Amino acid sequence: MKVTKQACLAAAGVAAVLIVGQILAQDWPQWRGPGRDGKAAFKAPEAWPKVLAEKWRVKVGAGDSSPILVGDKVYIFARLGDEEVTWCLNAADGKEVWSDKYAVPAISGPPAREHGGPRATPAVAGGKIVTLSVSGTLSCLDATKGTVAWRKDEIKGTPQFFTASSPLIAGGLVIAQLGGEDGGAIVAYDLADGKEKWRCPEGPAYASPVPASIEGVTQVVAMTSKKVVGVSAADGKLLWELPFVPVGRAYNAATPIVDGSTVIFAGQGHGTKAVKIEKKGDAFAASEVWSSPVAVAFSTPVLKDGMLYGGSDKGDLFCLDAKTGQTVWTQAAKLGGYAAMVHLGSAILALPNSGEMVVVKPGKEYAELGRYKVGESGTFACPAASGNRIFVKDKESLVLWAVE
Repeated sequence: MKVTKQACLAAAGVAAVLIVGQILAQDWPQWRGPGRDGKAAFKAPEAWPKVLAEKWRVKVGAGDSSPILVGDKVYIFARLGDEEVTWCLNAADGKEVWSDKYAVPAISGPPAREHGGPRATPAVAGGKIVTLSVSGTLSCLDATKGTVAWRKDEIKGTPQFFTASSPLIAGGLVIAQLGGEDGGAIVAYDLADGKEKWRCPEGPAYASPVPASIEGVTQVVAMTSKKVVGVSAADGKLLWELPFVPVGRAYNAATPIVDGSTVIFAGQGHGTKAVKIEKKGDAFAASEVWSSPVAVAFSTPVLKDGMLYGGSDKGDLFCLDAKTGQTVWTQAAKLGGYAAMVHLGSAILALPNSGEMVVVKPGKEYAELGRYKVGESGTFACPAASGNRIFVKDKESLVLWAVE
């Protein structure tokens, strides 16, 4: 197989982005944080306080898009009236620095209309911020000024319940899952000018892509409408695939988790599965490591010290052994099928859509460290955590909480 100089540079670039993400871990620049894995650079206290300190609250509009933090700025993507708005706010006081607005069509039909704002979380890198609208428009703005660098809407269509996959910036590329379940694609654009670099014809579902380096090959792992796939980050070539067809009213919504050469993924009707990705000659193959009946609906688990913590489709919190898939513990939690999970170092944060945040001690037994009301009902966005701060997007507002 011939490897071009451009392909090598592209792969090296993606790896460099991953390293930078680790160095600048105090930022939360994209979906699920610097490593796209839910892990935060957080100063968890030895004893959690009875209450958290509310520092500021700003009404930003509707939507399930998560806040992101870069330096002293926090960004949020939401819907006000008939417009989607990208806000840049001062992290210290919530005051507006700039905003960009554009008109979007109404979202109709249950259950989509209850989530009429954007669901995809922006990504910031290279001085740019990239957003993906609920109706599928991909935008790139100057992160300092808010001016539009480029917009893409030529790939028409969305999944049945509209767009939810969060774009990825890696190696100078914007990688997004665009279009409908049939006819859509994983597409890479040049971050600087928006020129298309490659396209892999795999229709999206609602999960978000993640970067990985497996067997020395930099790739993008994504859950699509009917599969889990690995795609070359250099040229978009499909490297491996596994069938993962939703069962009944289920949705492919949880982001895959990459642990070395192991990929963990989950969904209703399938449970949680782990596969090992190996290179055999010039091709990749996936072999099952374990399968657990514990399933998730919309929540992506977090991995810590060989344990997988998440919120199940039954509304329970759970812990699985990430090497064997064996259940370590489950705890009835009435999560309603959704709980954003964040790894805070010595603690695991779970935020269900009720807005009541639960903080749990990692380990082989369930141990609750704290419980806090941090948002109004309708809290579907994953919080951003850094230092002693937790940024929470609820139904209409963005709120900064501090652990003091």
